[in-house]
Amino acid sequence: MAIRLLQPHTLFSSSASSSWFPRTLCFFSSSSSSFDDCPPGRENNVTIDTNDDSDGKLPKMEPSNDADLLSQVLIHHHNPFHATESSLQLHGISLTPSLLHQTLLRLHHNSKIAFSLFQYSLSLPPSTIVTSTAYNLIIDILSKVRQFDVVWQLIIHMDQRNVQPTFLTFSILIRRLIAAGLTRQAVRAFDDMGSFIPEALDETHFCFLLDTLCKYGCVKVAVEIFNQRKCGFRPNVRMYTILIYGWCKVGRIDMAERFLREMGERGIEPNIVTYNVLLNGICRRAKLQPEGRLERVITLAENVFDEMRCRGIEPDVTSFSIVLHVYSRAHMPQLTLDKLNLMKERGICPTVATYTSVIKCLCSCGRIGDAEELLGEMVRNGVSPSAATYNCFFKEYKGRKNADSALKLYRKMREGDLCPPSVHTYNILLGMFMKLNRMEIVEEIWDDLKASSLGPYLDSYTTLIHGLCEKQKWKEACQLFVEMIERGLLPRKVTFETLYRGLIQSDMLRTWRRLKKKLDEESITFGSEFQNYHLKPYRR
Repeated sequence: MAIRLLQPHTLFSSSASSSWFPRTLCFFSSSSSSFDDCPPGRENNVTIDTNDDSDGKLPKMEPSNDADLLSQVLIHHHNPFHATESSLQLHGISLTPSLLHQTLLRLHHNSKIAFSLFQYSLSLPPSTIVTSTAYNLIIDILSKVRQFDVVWQLIIHMDQRNVQPTFLTFSILIRRLIAAGLTRQAVRAFDDMGSFIPEALDETHFCFLLDTLCKYGCVKVAVEIFNQRKCGFRPNVRMYTILIYGWCKVGRIDMAERFLREMGERGIEPNIVTYNVLLNGICRRAKLQPEGRLERVITLAENVFDEMRCRGIEPDVTSFSIVLHVYSRAHMPQLTLDKLNLMKERGICPTVATYTSVIKCLCSCGRIGDAEELLGEMVRNGVSPSAATYNCFFKEYKGRKNADSALKLYRKMREGDLCPPSVHTYNILLGMFMKLNRMEIVEEIWDDLKASSLGPYLDSYTTLIHGLCEKQKWKEACQLFVEMIERGLLPRKVTFETLYRGLIQSDMLRTWRRLKKKLDEESITFGSEFQNYHLKPYRR
């Protein structure tokens, strides 16, 4: 693929984009409602698979030199303050569906550039370049930064171009709406889905809605929807398991047990997943202090084991791993190892999550030698460690200020000898080396993160900016602050305040004003959220 840079033509000119697209992306303003009462949450370790994959999934990133080159050219030559303009002209490029998909995947943390590329691709012949997969990818990218108004226009545009929206299209939108706390809009999107997708809504689709609500802590909304619509969607074991999971996630074990009893009253038999979800709720969210609570949690867990066996359901590796994790949380390394050995004696092969839980306990208790020995056993048994496994070591190295061991392990991961680092890995290391004032290593890790497909995202920028502020490196902190804004990431209010106060105390009010001016130029991108970020005058 030949790519030439020609000045001063524009690749993303307004004529190249469809007329109905807005030139500036604006956030969908959230309205208060009875449904919008739950904060965004994170998924628990025990999850319920509600997708039958009949509509497929988003493609994964694959090696592609052309996509790497195209994405880097777009990133480095895009003007962030003119959303659909660039001083770049691509000549001699054959944009195929596959190349478009892989490039969008590489631009998933640059929503403005990704959307500009998508707009440009709509103007290219043949029209088959932009497939439903391309629409799904850009919908995922825009939903992640809450551009829900544009997403709805894209879905309508799909229908107008005879590109069939699928369940995957709406599952992306619904999940992102719920993650943003917009549950009413998510339920409305679920209802509207029937007018767009070819198949009729059934229990699988309904389970997805309930599951997503519960995963983000909106179990009350999920129960309300379940009660309203259980006449249209016949209740089954999966639905009840999802609701039990939701109650466990918010710490209401009493309600989880109530729904378990209701299952039996309806003649619906719980399965191993149902009991593991309940077991997970009892063990993982329980407080283990003061003394005596650990024994109470273990007793409750054993009662669940007994009930399982009474129903003819044998505990599996997940069941044992959940209980083992309780000992790990209680910092009881020997009991954790004993439970692991008991699993092996019963012929139950530990999983990566099981090993990681034990390694985490050993590392947090300072037994890093035993943790390394268990890591070796894990590999010998054919269980590949995950980034979460190695993060246990990084956290211990951080606590010990053992920079050499952390750097050695990180470089092994980066060079491909081990699994690649996760975003959390990068954040741990950035915080560690920032505190140790190893700025050359911080720069190396930051460059690696930017070159990867993982980000950087809000947490990474926040970690670095706050670290730079602590060291009074105002120039570098301001540069990163602007870079965040250019990427469409709204900094947290505490970051605004930290930078603002630091600049004022350092007699750099003029610098803050220039920074604020740039932020105001992009304020429309952040919509109503930005209104809460106006700062009160600070007096030294």
